[in-house]
Amino acid sequence: MTRDTAETSGDTTMSPELMEKVANRFRALADPNRLALLQLFVERDRSVNELAEAAGLSLANTSKHLAVLCAAGFILRRKTGTRVIYTLNGVTPRVLCELVCKDVRAQSERDLALATRR
Repeated sequence: MTRDTAETSGDTTMSPELMEKVANRFRALADPNRLALLQLFVERDRSVNELAEAAGLSLANTSKHLAVLCAAGFILRRKTGTRVIYTLNGVTPRVLCELVCKDVRAQSERDLALATRR
């Protein structure tokens, strides 16, 4: 069985090329500003202006972060008239963020509980 067929048959072995793609997606999430932007999509799709204002970032900085998230496949952009609207690309970004945030909160609570016992 080749690596490519193993990946589609349920085997978790990944080719180096796919590992690089996975690493790129995680790198896209490695910035707190990009995580903040993703969190804003939970409520609704938004324009770059709305995202910049809500996140407290400049338009240029927001656009830069959105480009990274688009390139990684976490968000999509669509043109509506003269505006560009950004939206989550499926459920993966939301589910991934929820899982990691839940884990971080639980770890923080465990750490706090341990610290107060000392």
